[in-house]
Amino acid sequence: MEEKLRQHSSNIIKIVCFGPESTGKTTLSKELAAHYKEPWVAEYAREYLQEKWDKTKEVCQPEDLLPIAAGQITAENRLTLNADKLLFCDTDLLETKVYSEAYYVGSCDPLLEKYALQNTYHLYLLTYIDTPWVADDLRDKPDERERMFTYFKNTLDQYDRPYILVKGTKKERFNTAVREIDRLLNTT
Repeated sequence: MEEKLRQHSSNIIKIVCFGPESTGKTTLSKELAAHYKEPWVAEYAREYLQEKWDKTKEVCQPEDLLPIAAGQITAENRLTLNADKLLFCDTDLLETKVYSEAYYVGSCDPLLEKYALQNTYHLYLLTYIDTPWVADDLRDKPDERERMFTYFKNTLDQYDRPYILVKGTKKERFNTAVREIDRLLNTT
């Protein structure tokens, strides 16, 4: 399992959209990928958990987290090969770690934690909670958005991850991200 969680090395600049549910991560990461004409890594947990829900009406359990993490990194490693300069990730293993701790009384599988902290990214786009919460089969914390946002922000601070806050309208979020990504492209 360890090899399935290991990020392959590359010279690609990797950008992660990071934050609580229903804060525009997918929208922003897709728009940025289209703008820069670079690959976008979808959130594997959505696919995995939606399929589980459709078959069994069961929600995520701790034993689902390692397969979700492995699926996320597999997709990221595969799409890294298609990238020219940038790769946009709709999530990463650090996000999976946050959800593990938030949902399962502070616990996280040691293997997930190891690779969540070991895998690296050039920039995190922390998505703020100023977007409307949209219900679906998987989202379940509409009343805990502020607490979850604080948890995500504190995690980035705790592990000294490079990030910027993106908030406001879709256009404002996009423009904030583009300015920072362009700056990053010009300095690397």
